Amino acid sequence: MSNEHAPLLEIRNIKKAFFGNQVLTDINFKLEEGQVLGFCGENGAGKSTLMKILFGMDVIRETGGYEGDILINGEKVTFNSPFDAIAAGIGMVHQEFSLIPGFTAAENILLNREPQKKSVISEVFGERLNTLDRKEIGVRADNAIDRMGVKIDSRMVINDMPVGHKQFTEIARELSKDQLKLLILDEPTAVLTEKEAEALLDSIRGMASRGIAVIFITHRLHEILSVCDNVVVMRDGFVVKDVPAKDTNIEEITRWMVGRSVNNEAPEQKDQDKSAPQETIMKIEKLWVDMPGETVRNVNLEVKKGEILGIGGLAGQGKLGIPNGVMGLYEAGGKVTFDGKEIPLNSPRKCLDASLAFVSEDRRGVGLLLDESLEWNIAFPAMQIQNKFLKNYLGGLIKWRDEKAIHEVTQKYIDELQIRCTSSRQSAKELSGGNQQKVCLAKAFALEPKFLFVSEPTRGIDVGAKALVLNALKKFNRESGVTVVMISSELEELRQICDRIAIVSGGKIAGILPASSPSEDFGMLMVSSVK
Repeated sequence: MSNEHAPLLEIRNIKKAFFGNQVLTDINFKLEEGQVLGFCGENGAGKSTLMKILFGMDVIRETGGYEGDILINGEKVTFNSPFDAIAAGIGMVHQEFSLIPGFTAAENILLNREPQKKSVISEVFGERLNTLDRKEIGVRADNAIDRMGVKIDSRMVINDMPVGHKQFTEIARELSKDQLKLLILDEPTAVLTEKEAEALLDSIRGMASRGIAVIFITHRLHEILSVCDNVVVMRDGFVVKDVPAKDTNIEEITRWMVGRSVNNEAPEQKDQDKSAPQETIMKIEKLWVDMPGETVRNVNLEVKKGEILGIGGLAGQGKLGIPNGVMGLYEAGGKVTFDGKEIPLNSPRKCLDASLAFVSEDRRGVGLLLDESLEWNIAFPAMQIQNKFLKNYLGGLIKWRDEKAIHEVTQKYIDELQIRCTSSRQSAKELSGGNQQKVCLAKAFALEPKFLFVSEPTRGIDVGAKALVLNALKKFNRESGVTVVMISSELEELRQICDRIAIVSGGKIAGILPASSPSEDFGMLMVSSVK
């Protein structure tokens, strides 16, 4: 029933919820053969979830599947695994590499599809004793690399490769599959140098000219405009725009992305008694940070005592790199002065000792002890760093956990942040993402810091939980007098709770405005020096 005039791919009315939290609502778009479709939207807009559905990833099936239809050449398809998607001609290059480190590029490109040589022995004992046809592997890998149009050495071992070449190896692996009709590229240029990114864009143009359709997800909007036929903008699980690339520009796309939320009244007026704080509590000078996917080149910023300062900007421009660099999680240089004293960089412990706390955007990687109880997660840092929640015995010779105090502090934050759990002894990994996020906040609050960096505090959580988290931060700032710096991709959220907002672009601070300034002014700063 293949329909002659049907598009290569059609997505109809796709909906997806995770644990009752709607992440995609009624997604529709079409993609023709050889067409390049650019996908953009802030983190948490639903782009990656949509691609996981399209690629048949296990996580979708394990969380109750999805609603709606995927059609290829006019026929409805159901992918129960990525193997089904690959068989239908779909390839995907993920943000995380899936290469085997000790193998060469060529071996990775043809993994599980290696050409084999028969031998006398294998004729007798069966094909398991065939040997690999090394020469043919080299030839086929080089062909795939030629099709990609970017020169990499197929004999080089993955461990020895620069990160950009690893990315190209993944792309060549997809191009070596004869049946490839559609290639999904998820943030492929985040790890590439300018020159490599240019080469990749040429390569995408080459694929398109040979009839391969490409879905290109990137935060670098100028790349979308230079290589895509159409641009799809997602926001909060909806497609808000689907337009030809030639009819739009970076300013417009940025506006759609950070966009007008439904309730676009001006942010509530801040308490007047917070008479503009003038005293600087933290001064950042000439900060550079070496963090993958982030550009932090020369950040100069002053944070006033007692304020909530927002840091916004498009992805990859440096906003996440700032707290990670100051707190010593990635190599950094420059100078940071806090409360009149210089804080040494590249030394997380010194930051904690100085009463700084950090809620990372990477809650699974550095935020939580997933196998431990909520009590242990919330109390442990304060116990370790400040000797809190410990009882002294024998005149302090022996310190022992004060179980009662630990239970009380955990219960306090479970109530305050409405953490949904069976008890304070439940393990962190059993909670939903939004509740895990609240545990990360509770852990920072329990340190009772003077200064808190909180990065993407509402990423991936539902609207109700977002409001709770933002209110908790506001309350913490007002009642405990803690200075808060909040980094977020969601401009509207920053405008709701911050006093001032700094926008980062191209690794520097493009400007700082009062939170009550119009969205457009922030949008203009975001694209001010974005290459």
